[in-house]
Amino acid sequence: MSQTYRTFFGFSRDPFSSELKIEEILQTEAVVAVANRVDYAIRLGAIALITGEVGSGKSTALRFALSRLHPSEYRLLWVTAGGGSVLELYRQITWELEVETTSTRAASTRIIRKSILDLVLGKKQKAVLIIDEASLLRLEVFAELHTLTQFEGDSKPILPMILAGQNNLLDKLYWRTSLPLSSRVVTRSHLEGVDRQGMQDYLNHHLRLAGLTHSIFSDQAITAIHQGSGGLFRKANHLARGALIAAADEKCQQVSAEHVRLASTELI
Repeated sequence: MSQTYRTFFGFSRDPFSSELKIEEILQTEAVVAVANRVDYAIRLGAIALITGEVGSGKSTALRFALSRLHPSEYRLLWVTAGGGSVLELYRQITWELEVETTSTRAASTRIIRKSILDLVLGKKQKAVLIIDEASLLRLEVFAELHTLTQFEGDSKPILPMILAGQNNLLDKLYWRTSLPLSSRVVTRSHLEGVDRQGMQDYLNHHLRLAGLTHSIFSDQAITAIHQGSGGLFRKANHLARGALIAAADEKCQQVSAEHVRLASTELI
């Protein structure tokens, strides 16, 4: 794809990038709500649930929420789930803790819990376990995961957990075998596509980050991006960037709905 659109529109950097600094994240009501719920769950030593469609901004909201935790006080254990066994998940956690791994679940559980206690009691840090893409976990993993949070007869809630994933994450937590884990959920957030005004605010925000002080999307283009993306940010990024390229190729200073349509032909 041509990079001349940056020069044509006068961008200082590529617009609509997912690589944002924390201070560049658009603090929508949904993002702030996620942060407040995450903070609440961490203070209680409980579990927060974050769900949403692919591209709805779950990871971005989670990054913003966790950025409010001071690194000297908190140790974040961030793992990305897969469809493997519980032992594979435990190995990821031990790697994050920088401790030895074993070939058995029972030994891994002991190692993880001991490491958490060393952090809390020895180093005076608070551990937070974040499992991204948690909707990919097998049901048998949900059935066992709660054992990591049990300290001193389950009387000390010292390992808060954040589970983030697609909508079917909630379905898996409703299974009876998942009840010991789901009973620890104290708050949940669901991210949906934004409305048209939210999309306009989002597009203008990213244009400002790229160095423009005015909008170059026509009203019809904004509507087309909103409808074509379903209000989801990731697809909106692709449509907006592609429309900019199409407009620059035609030497048009304003992006039209037709440019958005052309961009959509490149996407799945």
